[in-house]
Amino acid sequence: MDTPAMLAGSALGLPVAVPSTALFTDRYELTMLQAALRSGAARRHSVFEVFTRRLPEGRRYGVVAGTGRVLDAVENFRFDADVLSFLAREKVVDRATLDWLADFRFTGDIHGYPEGEVYFPGSPILRVEGTFGEAILLETLVLSILNHDSAVAAAASRMAVAAGSRPLIEMGARRTHELAAVAAARAAYVGGFATTSDLATGFRYNIPTVGTSAHAFTLLHDTERDAFTAQVDALGAETTLLVDTYDLTEAVRTAVEVAGPELGAVRIDSGDLLLHAHRVRQQLDSLGAKNTKIVVTSDLDEYAIASLAAAPVDAYGVGTSLVTGSGHPTCSMVYKLVARARHDADAPDSPLVPVAKKSLGGKASTGGRKWAARRLDADGVAEAEVVGTGPVPPELADRQLLAPLVLRGEVVAREPLDAARTRHIQARAGLPLSATQLSRGEPVLPTEFV
Repeated sequence: MDTPAMLAGSALGLPVAVPSTALFTDRYELTMLQAALRSGAARRHSVFEVFTRRLPEGRRYGVVAGTGRVLDAVENFRFDADVLSFLAREKVVDRATLDWLADFRFTGDIHGYPEGEVYFPGSPILRVEGTFGEAILLETLVLSILNHDSAVAAAASRMAVAAGSRPLIEMGARRTHELAAVAAARAAYVGGFATTSDLATGFRYNIPTVGTSAHAFTLLHDTERDAFTAQVDALGAETTLLVDTYDLTEAVRTAVEVAGPELGAVRIDSGDLLLHAHRVRQQLDSLGAKNTKIVVTSDLDEYAIASLAAAPVDAYGVGTSLVTGSGHPTCSMVYKLVARARHDADAPDSPLVPVAKKSLGGKASTGGRKWAARRLDADGVAEAEVVGTGPVPPELADRQLLAPLVLRGEVVAREPLDAARTRHIQARAGLPLSATQLSRGEPVLPTEFV
């Protein structure tokens, strides 16, 4: 019999089943729940917010990614018999808590910045509202997804800016965990990449996949000509031939001789890419292969891509730097309780009391349920991220950023991944021009708390 988690795959329009996400969490989330159930505080209406106190050093903006995965994860946060048996065997929580978890379904509300939107220090990227018991359980899972995916999307966005109109190929699966590879490729697509080499990502998210051959295929054959002939016979003249295994000039000549002037592309994976690209373009043109494209790979990041802006390159393939956030593999997002019902009230409509951690070292936070809006200047360009806890000023009413994602436990904002990708392009275009600079600097927008 199919479980709700198994059925979620078809409900999402995905070709795979989505497993339970209940154990993608830290133990202390459950021990807090047990203590709160005993005291009665687990029923208290609570508001949690996800935000980051700072952007990674030198970054001008952040990119919200993983929202769609959060919705899937919340929907599939279930404690089935096997999970409950594990918790009982390991004595993680007591019997009363296990009984509570057996019937767990998130029934609260989640509002957040739509996927693909940009954010800044203090932006309330996600707001989770419900009882303390159900909201605290989501902390680790939500942070795990948003911290990873947003880091990759931010790196992808910077690379997309550097690449301009030239397409980017995500090819980092071999540089990270096999499940992280799928999440990273998805986030890269939101940030501006066009395709991925990872078939699991293509299968699950319908992102276009590409790929032809590696050096091993050339080395397998007695000659480079034999390798190229075998590939063209199998994949057609429009294929991409890897030309830097031995002698680059000789390989390009052989490639055109084998595939003809209709050869789809050549790939360069080593050496001085700027010099090689110019020489290969000149050689291809001289051989009549004027429409053959040049793809470059080899440990690229946004800076290397920018350095190739004047080169006759048609596409870039990026792996390691992308899936590791280009030096910043996390966004340092936190999930903090910012408001709760008074001690003697647990109804959803009870008045809320702002709460906040007070500490040294830059870890203090601001209490209260927040709204956020982006103020524009006279030319329609963003000039500030405005965050507040009181009434929204009338002039910002139509510029609010948080949107309903889950209402009373039901997902209400599932959307195609292309919608997030398009949203990001539009959001980035609405920022001051300095947002696209790769040089180190402060966030391109100040965050104003009102």
